[in-house]
Amino acid sequence: MKTRWVVLPIALVVLGLIAITAADDAKAARAASPIYGVTVPDGYRGWELIAPAREAAPFDELRVVLGNDIAVRAYREGSLPFPDGSVLVKLAWKEVQSPDFASATIPGAATTVQVMVKDSKRYAASGGWGFGRFVAGVPTDEAQHRTCFACHQARVQGRDYVFTRLAP
Repeated sequence: MKTRWVVLPIALVVLGLIAITAADDAKAARAASPIYGVTVPDGYRGWELIAPAREAAPFDELRVVLGNDIAVRAYREGSLPFPDGSVLVKLAWKEVQSPDFASATIPGAATTVQVMVKDSKRYAASGGWGFGRFVAGVPTDEAQHRTCFACHQARVQGRDYVFTRLAP
């Protein structure tokens, strides 16, 4: 009987530590970008393809952009600006030569996951978009995030700051 009263508190402490560790792991996995507070969305790998792209030197990357249902609907309807709630995710990999087919390149090592979230009130100062750039699941530094909107603003302001066009 005494053994049970000793084991029970120890078991509760161990379970509590496991719960705390799991919560810390979940927080780390949901790390937010500086400036914008954007996180990598759950389930984005199951989203619909918007378009692939190849980025030449110096990046030498293969990229794909995926969109949530709201963004996909806006693309299909040709409606700009994108409605609030639109989310775009760009996945990028180093471009490498295929070992199986001489004229083909394939994705190599993953480089970044980049996220754009449309919320016209929260991100009014950046054209209604919040940005996140993640390497190995960790947001890049504030200096890199400061370049996001300026680049989009300089090149694609007339398309609601979005580079990617829907692939035919």
